[in-house]
Amino acid sequence: MTVKKTPKSVLLALLVALACFKSSAMEFAPEKQVYLGLDHIGMLWYIVDYGIKEDGTPFAVTRRYYTNEHIRQEIVGLLITNFGHSEEVAGSLYFTEYGYEYTQDGRQFALTYVRHHDQLGGYIHGTVFDGSCESSTRTYSDVVPTHAVGRALTLIMQPAATRR
Repeated sequence: MTVKKTPKSVLLALLVALACFKSSAMEFAPEKQVYLGLDHIGMLWYIVDYGIKEDGTPFAVTRRYYTNEHIRQEIVGLLITNFGHSEEVAGSLYFTEYGYEYTQDGRQFALTYVRHHDQLGGYIHGTVFDGSCESSTRTYSDVVPTHAVGRALTLIMQPAATRR
């Protein structure tokens, strides 16, 4: 049995292509992730995207990582009982991503979506608040400055030159 070797030139070309792709992807997708730390129940939060849409609407995306096993198990239970996911799928829950939309004056926000993911970022379950039915109506609430929603809004409202 003979083993075929991949020519070094092919491997070098793949490495160069990967390096080019990685640098161009970073150039067009600036890093906006902001570490927020633990909240009052021991959950780890990040802001992963924020800005202003073309229509002038401020938005933000946050992630909550399940560093509190008790809370994670509660959400796993809901995924099983309310949405019919298997224990295996629901039990793979690692983080939840939240999309927010703010009013033009920045005083209120509404959830635009909630998505649950596993450790590899695979989608488990989600809800989009698009008004297509009664349970998916967007409800606006006051912005709490110390919560992830308020901290993201602070980043959005900073002059562009001072943003991270």
